[in-house]
Amino acid sequence: MLITRRLEFDAGHRIPSHKSQCRHLHGHRYAIEITLSGEIITEPGVSEQGMVMDYSEVKRIAKKVLVDKWDHAFLAYAEDHKLLEFLQSLEDHKTVVLDTPPTAENLALTAFRILDEAYQDRYGNHLRLEQVRLFETPNCWADAVRERL
Repeated sequence: MLITRRLEFDAGHRIPSHKSQCRHLHGHRYAIEITLSGEIITEPGVSEQGMVMDYSEVKRIAKKVLVDKWDHAFLAYAEDHKLLEFLQSLEDHKTVVLDTPPTAENLALTAFRILDEAYQDRYGNHLRLEQVRLFETPNCWADAVRERL
């Protein structure tokens, strides 16, 4: 069985080597869809009976390990030295430094790696992260899919 939870967050970024508009500082209303697989919990009387995982628990974990850290932050590439110098000059600025340029593809892969550790087989029902879909805009997204990584 597959289940999916969608969350949204706002963040800024720039792609320093991009030949078009994305080389400029800008932001997006990102959406992330987290797809998990697992067996439906059948144990009578438990809160999660009939579920793979409670959607509120999917949300709580994603917010704790990823969304709250990226929300209203600037997602910056570690090699973008001038940008990092500028961001560090801003008092209490929320900056997330990434090892790769913050494209939708790289953000989806990074999110998958972070979330994969967070969603373990919590209920003995073979719970596993299968896919992270990261929307940069309503019309543009990247999928990080377990079987293709």
